[in-house]
Amino acid sequence: MRTKEAIVLAGGLGTRLKGVISDIPKPMAPVADNPFLKYIFDYLIAQGIERVILSVGYKYEVIENFFGNHYLSLELIYSVEKIPLGTGGGIRLAIDFLKSDQVFIINGDTFFDVNLEEMEAFSFFNNSDLCLALKPMKNFDRYGAVVLDGDTVSLFKEKQRIVEGLINGGIYLVKSNLFDSFKSGEKFSFEQDLMEKQVGRKNISGFVSNTYFIDIGIPEDYKQANIDFITLG
Repeated sequence: MRTKEAIVLAGGLGTRLKGVISDIPKPMAPVADNPFLKYIFDYLIAQGIERVILSVGYKYEVIENFFGNHYLSLELIYSVEKIPLGTGGGIRLAIDFLKSDQVFIINGDTFFDVNLEEMEAFSFFNNSDLCLALKPMKNFDRYGAVVLDGDTVSLFKEKQRIVEGLINGGIYLVKSNLFDSFKSGEKFSFEQDLMEKQVGRKNISGFVSNTYFIDIGIPEDYKQANIDFITLG
């Protein structure tokens, strides 16, 4: 695999988990006696990633004090938002720390067991500016849906009740120059201000992976993660 760097979005407040956790960034929520972020790091190491830029803000010191500048073979760099910049602004700030022109972006509150080498090969084959990992799902209304035309994303649907479809699984492979039109320190949404507006303009592809997926953003799924990850301890 050529791409050895990943940006992990780890600035979440965990608002919907306040009844379960408090005063820590959401990716540090304890899951089966470990911070959730540990499982993401273990996954990235197994996938061949060597360098992680953590996009952080709220109480980032909790993460830094726990993991420091290295976790096993991973080099950890902290890209700190002084003020909340939105998902896009946080990524744009983190891009300044990259050594390469392409990077994986990972949500820090979801775990999606995607084969990153296969995703990179798929993205290369499709000459993608941005490649999304998509998870097939049934009977959902918590997520928006992504519509494909062949391998190309043609539409992002708003959250609504959907019987069967594809959701954005929170893993992306992106060419860093896709963010060139935004200034470092600018506040914007990755999903709304970049992805949705670039459909039909840039080559956005969708890599479908029907592998394990969980989002710990709500108490029910957070509890389920605590059951599922006992085996991964």
